[in-house]
Amino acid sequence: MAKSKAKKEEESIFDALALLEKEMNIPSDYMIEKITNAIRIALKKSNNGNDDIQIRIEPENKIFSVFIRKTVVEKVVDSGREVLLDVALKHDPFAEIGSVVSLKQDPKQFGRIAAQTAKHIIHQGIRDVEKGQVAEEFQNRHQELVTATVDRIIPDTGDVVVKIGDHDVVLSKNEQVGNEHFEVGDLIKVYVVDVKIGDRDLRTTISRTHPGMVKRLFETEVPEIFDGTVVIKSVSREAGSRTKIAVWSNDENVDPVGACIGPRGSRVTKIVEELGGEKIDIIKYSEDLSEYIAKALSPADVTSVEILDESARSCRVTVPASQLSLAIGNKGQNARLAARLTGWKIDIRSEEEMMAAAEENEEDLLEEESDELFTDEEENGAFAQAEAEETQDEETEE
Repeated sequence: MAKSKAKKEEESIFDALALLEKEMNIPSDYMIEKITNAIRIALKKSNNGNDDIQIRIEPENKIFSVFIRKTVVEKVVDSGREVLLDVALKHDPFAEIGSVVSLKQDPKQFGRIAAQTAKHIIHQGIRDVEKGQVAEEFQNRHQELVTATVDRIIPDTGDVVVKIGDHDVVLSKNEQVGNEHFEVGDLIKVYVVDVKIGDRDLRTTISRTHPGMVKRLFETEVPEIFDGTVVIKSVSREAGSRTKIAVWSNDENVDPVGACIGPRGSRVTKIVEELGGEKIDIIKYSEDLSEYIAKALSPADVTSVEILDESARSCRVTVPASQLSLAIGNKGQNARLAARLTGWKIDIRSEEEMMAAAEENEEDLLEEESDELFTDEEENGAFAQAEAEETQDEETEE
């Protein structure tokens, strides 16, 4: 009867492993390794460091047996490594003084500390597997747009805890658009910025302010971008206010800007709504740098673009006086976004400023020429006077 009960307990272990594999997708082989290590550590601790241990676990045959090897002695000094002959003979009928026997262990006899140790390692193994599964899931979503459900809002910090699948992720306050307001249960789109695996936890950074979110929204709404006909070259964004996006078409028959706008603006309107009314400037990318920079300052009209220093990536843009404030934008926003979009430093001047600067340069040049002429006349006069004095001295000597 006792043997039958022990057998049932052994089988229950494998039933539990099968359940873990089915419900939590944790491989049985992985857990068997963790259980083996846990038992080995527990037995070693409770047997004065004796690590001569044999553990046999066979899921297919539902065999679970544990043995610790000890030396047979007449008098036990170290109970962790030695055993009396009469005890040894119960396990091995051929045991004798000096021989080594394998003593079968009952896991229930490991003791409280041993059991806690085993439990801790097994639980840690489960956590490691779960963390690895979550990490793999989120790494597959790295730099992707995902739909999340608002689970709770933390009043003290303004952070929002959202559920992505079965996992809780924090949308921090500084990754939220300033004018957004969330309610528990809201479905929102977030961009997975980064996934880092720490020693104790998994750190996932999600955002609604990242430029990558706009890029993914366009890929979702514009089929030509999804299939590669239209390419997003660059995105610059000030979340909640304005975004600039540069697009290019690999097919000369497809207008990249028109494709992004959609029939009657339907495509871009959906994106603007998702972003809470954020303005979006869609411009056509150009290999011609001057043309690209001019378009980046849209909606302002640009008169000319002068490249000042290619290595420093700096240029000067001239616009009509009536377009100067539009080109610069509110608090410099339009110029700032254009600079981020193109990667160039942009100095914006009005035509009047450039004309005034040209006139000033011309006046400075005339002054320099006049000064040079005056200096020449003085030098010529001084030379003539010196010649006259020299002639007069010669006549006096005669």
